[in-house]
Amino acid sequence: MRQQVRELANKTGLDFTEQIAELEVRYDQVRRELYGALTPMQRLSVARHPNRPTFLDHVLNITDSWIELHGDRGGFDDPAMVCGIGSMDGMGFVFIGQQKGRNTKENIHRNFAMPMPNGYRKALRFMRHAEKFGFPVLTFIDTPGAYAGVKAEELGQGEAIAFNLREMFGINVPIIATVIGEGGSGGALAIGCGNKMLMLENAVYYVASPEACAAILWKTSAAAPKAAEALRITAQELHKLGVVDDIIPEPVGGAHSDPLQTSLNIKAVIIKHMKELLTMDVESLLQQRHEKFRKIGEVEEGGPVDPHIKRSMKKRDAPLEEGELPMLPPANGSVPEPLIATSEASRE
Repeated sequence: MRQQVRELANKTGLDFTEQIAELEVRYDQVRRELYGALTPMQRLSVARHPNRPTFLDHVLNITDSWIELHGDRGGFDDPAMVCGIGSMDGMGFVFIGQQKGRNTKENIHRNFAMPMPNGYRKALRFMRHAEKFGFPVLTFIDTPGAYAGVKAEELGQGEAIAFNLREMFGINVPIIATVIGEGGSGGALAIGCGNKMLMLENAVYYVASPEACAAILWKTSAAAPKAAEALRITAQELHKLGVVDDIIPEPVGGAHSDPLQTSLNIKAVIIKHMKELLTMDVESLLQQRHEKFRKIGEVEEGGPVDPHIKRSMKKRDAPLEEGELPMLPPANGSVPEPLIATSEASRE
């Protein structure tokens, strides 16, 4: 539109320079206000934009060199999960990410970024490779969820995800996970158990898609906007809740409006957090990762739950409240002593 107005001005010989400049300033202002006040459902639409840059787009933009590696050492190579080794600023990293297609043909090949079980086993293989050679791990999450087809269940989808969750807490190199689009349920978490969780400004991270949640709770997909509000799927909400450590800004208009700048923003934030993690020894690294996830979803009035305190304890093991009498084992198989003391006091 701007170019068309300029061409018209050149053809007619009329000078619209000042008017065009004013309109451009106003246009940028309105656009910035619009994208700064998006609803959760609108951010979901931006995250699903067909032109949004993919994992490979970002990798090629931020690495000095990059080579893709294949296979899960079990006879499979899931194209929905892309793994490889690359360098940034002279330092080697293992990159793992879910890859969406740029068109229908690519999406079919990539299974719409919904990995099979062998995709998660492939990811774990390269995490162990990183551990062996001392490379930090960078994972990029962009999936509506793990593939839920019959074949995936036959190959052990649940086991593959659960195994990754367990093993990632023992990988002794720094892990940074970044949500660049959609972060859907266990399919996202299976490569998301890192020391740091980052999210692009318009990315989303959820336990179930708003459409699925609405169908389950309200029996209609028309309630998806309401579900999106309730699920707290945006980077801003998750940062407040402590699930996300940092929000990566996107250009006005979304990542698809300037993919290169988005990639450079991702690189800058990753490097910032990686410098912090590289100062930690292995024991501190594993402890920090464990405590980060122990704190998620647990709150008490007055503050967050201490992750060191066991929460599954039985009543007799729980700390006593002020003024509470201890429950001692029954004396001679009779009534517990606190009840005996209470009974004697009442008779007096």
